[in-house]
Amino acid sequence: MRNLKLLKSLHNSELQSPGSPQCLSLRVDSGTLLVASEYSISEFDPHTGQVVSEASLTADGYLPTDGSGCVVGLQHLAEADSACLATAGGDVIVFDFNTSQLECVGSVDSGLTGMSWSPDEELVILTTGQETIIMMTKNFEPMTEFAIHQDEFGEGEFITVGWGKKETQFHGSEGKVAAQRKVQEVKQAAEWDDRRPRVTWRGDGQLFAVGAVCPRTGARKVRVWNREGVLQATSEPVDGLEQALCWKPSGSLLASTQRHPNKHSVVFMEKNGLLHGDFTLPLKKDQAKVKELLWNNDSTVLAVWLEDLPSGSDGHVNTCLQLWTVANYHWYLKQSLDFGTDPSKAPVCVCWDPEHSLRLHLVTRGWTCLAYDWGWTTERSLGTDASDGANVAVIDGDKILVTTFRQNVVPPPMCSFELQLNSPVNQVTYLCQPQRTNHLVALTAKGNIVIFGQDSGSEPEKRANGFKIVATPLVLQKTFSVAALQQAPLSLRHLLWLQDDLFVAIGPGLVLNSSTLIFLHPSPDSDVLKVRCQMEVDGVVVSMAHCYSTRSMVLQLEDGRLRKLLWDCDEPSTEEWRDSSGCVINFPTPCAQIALCSVDGQERVLGLTDRSHLYAGDVELASNVSSFAVCGDFLVVTTHAHTCRCLRLSALSLQALQVALSQDSGQNDETLRRVERGSRVVTVVPQDTRVVLQMPRGNLETIHHRALVLAQLRQWLNELRFIEAFECMRKLRINLNLIYDHNPQVFLENTHTFLTQLDSINSINLFLTELREEDTSTTMYPQPEGCAPLPGQRPHTLGRKKVDVVCDALLSAMEATDPNKFCLSILTAHVKKTVPELETALQKVHELRVKPPEGDCGVNAEEALKYLLFLVNVNDLYEHSLGTYDFDLVLMVAEKSQKDPKEYLPFLNTLKSMEVNYQRYTIDKHLKRYGKALTHLSKSGEEHFPETLQLVKEQKLYNQALRLYPVDSAHHKALSCAYAQHLLEQHQAEQAGLLLWRCGELNGALQAFTAGACWKNAVCVAQQIPLPDDQLALLARDLAGKLSEQRRYTEAAVLLDQYAKDCEEAILALISGAAWEEALRLIHMHNRTDITETNLKPALVEAASAQIYLVETQVATFLRHRTRLELVRRQKEDKARISILDEDGPDCADAELYSEASSVLSASKYSHSNSRVSSRSSKNRRKAERKKLSLKEGSPTEERALVYALREIVTTVDKMTEEVEALLKALMLFRYDKQAEQLQLVFAAALHAIETAIPEVWPQGTRGSNAPLTGPNSTVNSIMASFQQQQIPSMSQEDVEISTPPKLRGNVKWKLELFN
Repeated sequence: MRNLKLLKSLHNSELQSPGSPQCLSLRVDSGTLLVASEYSISEFDPHTGQVVSEASLTADGYLPTDGSGCVVGLQHLAEADSACLATAGGDVIVFDFNTSQLECVGSVDSGLTGMSWSPDEELVILTTGQETIIMMTKNFEPMTEFAIHQDEFGEGEFITVGWGKKETQFHGSEGKVAAQRKVQEVKQAAEWDDRRPRVTWRGDGQLFAVGAVCPRTGARKVRVWNREGVLQATSEPVDGLEQALCWKPSGSLLASTQRHPNKHSVVFMEKNGLLHGDFTLPLKKDQAKVKELLWNNDSTVLAVWLEDLPSGSDGHVNTCLQLWTVANYHWYLKQSLDFGTDPSKAPVCVCWDPEHSLRLHLVTRGWTCLAYDWGWTTERSLGTDASDGANVAVIDGDKILVTTFRQNVVPPPMCSFELQLNSPVNQVTYLCQPQRTNHLVALTAKGNIVIFGQDSGSEPEKRANGFKIVATPLVLQKTFSVAALQQAPLSLRHLLWLQDDLFVAIGPGLVLNSSTLIFLHPSPDSDVLKVRCQMEVDGVVVSMAHCYSTRSMVLQLEDGRLRKLLWDCDEPSTEEWRDSSGCVINFPTPCAQIALCSVDGQERVLGLTDRSHLYAGDVELASNVSSFAVCGDFLVVTTHAHTCRCLRLSALSLQALQVALSQDSGQNDETLRRVERGSRVVTVVPQDTRVVLQMPRGNLETIHHRALVLAQLRQWLNELRFIEAFECMRKLRINLNLIYDHNPQVFLENTHTFLTQLDSINSINLFLTELREEDTSTTMYPQPEGCAPLPGQRPHTLGRKKVDVVCDALLSAMEATDPNKFCLSILTAHVKKTVPELETALQKVHELRVKPPEGDCGVNAEEALKYLLFLVNVNDLYEHSLGTYDFDLVLMVAEKSQKDPKEYLPFLNTLKSMEVNYQRYTIDKHLKRYGKALTHLSKSGEEHFPETLQLVKEQKLYNQALRLYPVDSAHHKALSCAYAQHLLEQHQAEQAGLLLWRCGELNGALQAFTAGACWKNAVCVAQQIPLPDDQLALLARDLAGKLSEQRRYTEAAVLLDQYAKDCEEAILALISGAAWEEALRLIHMHNRTDITETNLKPALVEAASAQIYLVETQVATFLRHRTRLELVRRQKEDKARISILDEDGPDCADAELYSEASSVLSASKYSHSNSRVSSRSSKNRRKAERKKLSLKEGSPTEERALVYALREIVTTVDKMTEEVEALLKALMLFRYDKQAEQLQLVFAAALHAIETAIPEVWPQGTRGSNAPLTGPNSTVNSIMASFQQQQIPSMSQEDVEISTPPKLRGNVKWKLELFN
């Protein structure tokens, strides 16, 4: 769908020399032309108009002075910095650029008819007058010589395997007649054939082909040799084969021409000489001859050089140059250069530029040098509203193929309609006016401007067979001739149609390297476009762009400079393109395609170079863009990464646009879509969701880009156009939840509008069934960056579920509008709720059965029930119908199920015979609704209380059951006792005792309190019973024993002292619990000082020794773990440093060396962490937790376990502070100064050692911010580590606690001054 557009042309007539040009070659390094004539060779610079060097070919006798000599070949040799030319007389001459001297390096007596160098300039082929080929090296050393015409086919000769004779083989649709058909004899070459051999090389230089006239048949034949001079293949006899021959640089085919009785074709041959495809030239019989065929260096354009056969009355002939391209196996004539009949303007030398693939060089007979630079472009209509048809025009000779992509997508080479003209078309453009962007203007090869427009009076015609015309063809409205002077073909370029009566184009400048801006308008009294004004531009204009909305125009010069054209005024002018801050903006490099757009409210110029760099002014946005298109507020680009991005320009700044084009997409990035390799943007349908892409082979693909789809949907939803949004979402498989999630408040306020627009039960049901709790506007379809969220989007739903809110809103609207019409949708809404309201839905069905709807506006009960069964499993529905206690409804559902009537009818009959409450209890128990069953059973009577108690015990409904009976009733007491027994089984003795005490069961309460060691409640109940003193003492001793087992010595001492009256046992209990002060109080209160000597003092000495040993053990363990932790961390850092610096190491983006839980790889014999440990049982979970805290050396989690163990030691030592303080006071009291001083010293040293080590074990910043560590003091490795740290998953609560440094309580004053 692309056209060739002329970007710039160079016209230079400064070179003048005697004779006429005969050969042309390009000097790539300097950009100069090498032109040889029958008198001299000249090096000419077309950009400056100066002759760089020149040498005479007649002075040294290489050519005769009378002008009858001929140069048959000319080639620039880059490595030797010289040029090689061959003359018809047989001389091979080298022209040195440095000395401007000629040197004859060889001569052939029989003369030369041609010279061709290999693409790598290592070999040269000379064709002689004796019909031989001489192959020489680049140093002109002969390699071999052989005859052109050989009898052998070559090494690639076809092999016959003997599968029968030709007469017996199958001949397809041609029938048996083909077997007897004689081989058609080939005719001799045409009279105008120059009989000279044509030599052409394949692009890789491995093969070359020679086309020559066979002396036996007089017809041309093509032979293929390799670079060693070995014949490979000979072409099959081709009748009418002509002189032109050129090998496609890509190496696939050879191109030549063939004259048929009724047509003239360009034919293609394979390297084995067999024909392989063709296309027909738009010529009449014997109208013209093809002088040469020329492929450009990337094999995309084939130039056909034509010259008319019948000369005019003055003997002059017309010369034409055609440029052909191929796509989807169809050949398009893209450009036609008509040079007229003036012999001085006819080209005599034509060649493609070897570096710039779309630059064509010509030299005319009158020594005028022409250079044409082409570029690929897609001519699309420029509108942004719905009236624009998204038209794309493709040039194909004298036809314009127009496809209206808004109405239909027609694959090329077909189209929606064709526009036929009288002459070939060179350029097409569309009108830049609102509502009329489908109008088209064409610039023909004859210099005419043809206007096509829409016929406003015609409507799409209905055909009799039922078909109708979707796209109305454009009609010819006017044809203008241009009054502007056209010195050479394509003097006008970059035609724009700004207004109905205003055209603007670029013409050649008055001086070299300049351009003329020409404004054309129709003459009122003739079909001529006259020049309204002209304006000289200092520089060569290579492209122009017009903005449809702002009416701005920009010119791009060949060096990338930008100029703003002020055209909508009496005196047009140009100025430098500036941004909003006044800075001059230019492209860093020339761009092949430009466009105007608005980025973040500022007008910008976008440009795409032929190197795939996309620029916005002087800022590079991306470097891998293959094509782009601007449609309204969106920029659509395709990249070489096989993606298509669609970005909203108004929501992005220039920097954000740059970032968006450079970064990878997220999971729900709506701006990116994967496309086929090599896809290019053809057009974007305005006010639609379609993007049309063309594949490399030429076929089209239409995609609905997610960004365009969501933007259109959001616009429709904001405008309350629910039906358009719904249909689009259903067609393109967009989740329907977005209708609500986009703006819930607006949706809830307009549910009636939603129902009215959809007006389809199926559509409403589809919307309801797709509802889910997920907010798709933030998960699946988040707003793109830069788009502000809608204000007040989230309604106040008081914590209700989204599905319930939507269902209730639609239920209210449907009930208020027409409940009969929306009956099925109402059922769907009830069923779809978070907790399906099946009973309500069944009740609706039952109401329909009792009171059927009138007329045809609703559904009957049978249809409603059938639909409900489609939504809900029939067995579930049967169970819920039972739960309504409506047996008519149960029967109606049961009849629709697969249940056997013998199965459910007896059950229903049994239920009908029961009392109402007991009946409902039976149903609820059957449905496992035990709460309702208990309620109904409690109302069934006294005789059913044992059944009630059994149900409560089985289903553990104690709380509900206690609320159903009065507190002072016997039933409540029985339930309380049962509940207390249950609590005892659950090891909740205190609550069981309270429940029994509450209901008056004192003995049971005493047992419960005793079992739970609740001594205070037990003593109270015992005194309330009351118990005798001896039993109370026994109870106290029993409770004291249990308390001592639980290390609750102080409480045990109270029981023994106050209730068992045993002070000695009480004192001993306090000594066991290290309650020194309380023990002393009881000793002196009961005057038992003997216990001081027998028990208290020995216990103090023993406690001091034990505490000292415990503290020393904890400190030793702490220091050992800390030393091991330092070693582990050092090994991990060494391993990390080696892994980063080792260039041969694996490139792992998720290396464990940055992880807090990474293993010590140098010492570990484990390969993986415990992340795969099964967690199916609590036993396995506990086992996994123990493994995480394993202190085994080399364990993957050793570092974590060491930190955890150190933290436990710190916590333990800190908790010993109060115990040590009490012990020190007691030791000082009884004059154990030595033990007290040693204990205080050891404990103080332990606290100091731990406090000093805490910053080393838990270094500051280990739990810092996840922001990457950057700055002047950062290294590459540290920055990599910080970025890697960001990817670590969030730690669990336990890991956070372990990594948090513990704190010692420094405010506890435990030391005694006596021992300092």
